[in-house]
Amino acid sequence: MKAVTISFKYHITIPREIREQFKLKPGQKVVFIPDKRTIRLEVIRPIKESRGSLKDIDTKIERDEED
Repeated sequence: MKAVTISFKYHITIPREIREQFKLKPGQKVVFIPDKRTIRLEVIRPIKESRGSLKDIDTKIERDEED
C-alpha cells in the first residue's frame, strides 16, 4: 500500500506502480465513492472498451400471456 500526501491545492499524485497496473493515462476520468470512513476510487473506462462485454447475457424475457 502506498501513502501519498495531499498538496495545499488538494492534489495528489498516483504512484507509478498503480498507474502502470491500472493503465491510467493523463486526462482519464475517475470517480470518488465515499463509504463510511473510506474513499474508493474507480476508473471510468471509455464506452468503446465495453463493446462485447454483454455478449453472454440472456436476453430472453418470459412474458405473461394476454387474453
